[in-house]
Amino acid sequence: MISAFVASYGYFVVFFGTLLEGETILLAAGFAAHRDLLDWRLVVLIAVIGATLGDQLAFLLGRWKGQALIQRFPALERRTRQVHTLLERYDSLFILTVRFIYGLRIAGPVILGSSKISFLRFTTLNVTGAILWAGLIAGIGYGLGHGINFLGVELKTIEEIVLVVILTSGLIFWLSQHMKKPIRDNSDTKTGI
Repeated sequence: MISAFVASYGYFVVFFGTLLEGETILLAAGFAAHRDLLDWRLVVLIAVIGATLGDQLAFLLGRWKGQALIQRFPALERRTRQVHTLLERYDSLFILTVRFIYGLRIAGPVILGSSKISFLRFTTLNVTGAILWAGLIAGIGYGLGHGINFLGVELKTIEEIVLVVILTSGLIFWLSQHMKKPIRDNSDTKTGI
């Protein structure tokens, strides 16, 4: 059942999953590629396209409305300071690896768009970073499937369980991070005492 779904819709899921965040989707797609449900090269190519497009759109949003967004969201404002500090020291390395840094996957390109980084420079480093990221994450998923085979486990009997566990774990993690209520910082408020 899941195998048929992955074979039918897997590439669409990889594209839309990597457009936003996508590590769990890409890990599962790499695993599915090991099972010959998807073509690993096509998974990586689609992930590169999705990840690059998502970050390019976030960068352009930052270029267009970056300061307004940063001022509107306190968490983004805190991350802006971190990003600018990292950019001063390691600009190329930071742009290459921003998608690997939890919490900056989407915010990072928005903040970068509000900086003085040129569009062409960002695009070049963004594409390179997407290639590294897609190959690594899909490769880990592929390696997971290979590792299970190496252990001598009959994969056909557990492949659907493994795919469900990967996707469910990713969904639970994503929900736990995105559904948290923001913690208010009352240190700046006057108590009147």
